[in-house]
Amino acid sequence: MPFGSVHVKICAVLFFAFAIEAWEMLMLTYVAGDLATSLQVGMTEVGIAISALFLGMIPGSLVWGPISDRIGRKATCAWSFAGYGVFTLLSCFAPNFETLSVARFLSGVLFSGVFTVTFPYFEELLPVKVRGKATVYLAAGWPIGILAALGTAALIGGHGWRWVIAVSALASLWGIVLYKVVPESPYWLARRGRNEDAHDVLDLLGARGISRGTIFTVSDGKKQSIWSLFKRKMGRITVIQVLINFTFSWGYWGLQSWMPTLLEGRGLSASSSFSFIALSAVLMIPGYMTASYLTGRFGRKWIFTIYVLAAAAGGFFFGTASTETEMYIGMFSLAFFALGAWGVWDTWMGELYPSALRGSGYGFGIFGQRVANTVAPSLVGFLLASAAGATSTILFINMFLFATVILGLFLPETEGSELE
Repeated sequence: MPFGSVHVKICAVLFFAFAIEAWEMLMLTYVAGDLATSLQVGMTEVGIAISALFLGMIPGSLVWGPISDRIGRKATCAWSFAGYGVFTLLSCFAPNFETLSVARFLSGVLFSGVFTVTFPYFEELLPVKVRGKATVYLAAGWPIGILAALGTAALIGGHGWRWVIAVSALASLWGIVLYKVVPESPYWLARRGRNEDAHDVLDLLGARGISRGTIFTVSDGKKQSIWSLFKRKMGRITVIQVLINFTFSWGYWGLQSWMPTLLEGRGLSASSSFSFIALSAVLMIPGYMTASYLTGRFGRKWIFTIYVLAAAAGGFFFGTASTETEMYIGMFSLAFFALGAWGVWDTWMGELYPSALRGSGYGFGIFGQRVANTVAPSLVGFLLASAAGATSTILFINMFLFATVILGLFLPETEGSELE
């Protein structure tokens, strides 16, 4: 199967779906002040409202992974987008902090379906030879989502946080585009015995020379219990990848969630710190581009390892910077290498599992991420408020990146391997 225009179209649709995910996760952090004033609550309550989305994603990721293996990748995205849109829209009308937190929690439960399935879905539609390079580009939707969240806050944030959430809810209509454009995974169709439908999808994707009489099968095509993820060799892979998702998310999100505060502590104004974050987001894009090229040539393991180590070095440089120039160099290095590594990891994780368990395995990985996303900001905030100070806190966060590198060495290389 060649890589053609249909794959580019699919990539564009899933790229913007991932950007919407990033946008949704970050948008309230940029209107936190107005939220506190409007609902007459303190910043602690605002932090809880922001974290409610991540709390919802913890059970959501465990639920939607098996659902995607059962009802298909396409239907999972459609239902997840629809449910997210409804509850996000309802949260616009929340009369108080408690109602908003519940609505955000339910939005997280529902939207984690899209987050769980995006990368495995794309990988199952790609030719083997470009799977790594193309999937890393899909991950570049993250900085676009950051820029969208910043832009929305800058353009309509003055009208209040409710309007910012309303615009985010409208983004759920992208699910209609996804449903219309992106075909179902042929791996899932083959596993469900829908042979003719699998042939139709492969024809659409440009595969040629396959007789219509061919019966498609996939490895472990029979129904699998979710507990199969924790048996024998598969169990070892699952434990390691969940730990990597936890440590890598802690190392990245623990710093990212407090970045405006850290920058203001270094002398930047609030507006300057937002500009700094926007510029960092732009610098993430070449990080993805280089990682895409290099992982296609040298594989997942070594490029992931090198990029995470370089990100840790950037974090250390930022934490120990004595001048503004050093601070900029450290932060931009962190943005470039950390997100390049995330692109490789998002690709690698889905390749570790057979078709029957790919969604469930990826869901457990997202579970590890969301636990770290929920816990890390609170602990980092506690350390910043204590005698530990900013530099010691950043160095503590860096320890999680080093743990990520060590864990990654125990996973198998998947570049050039066919999906099972």
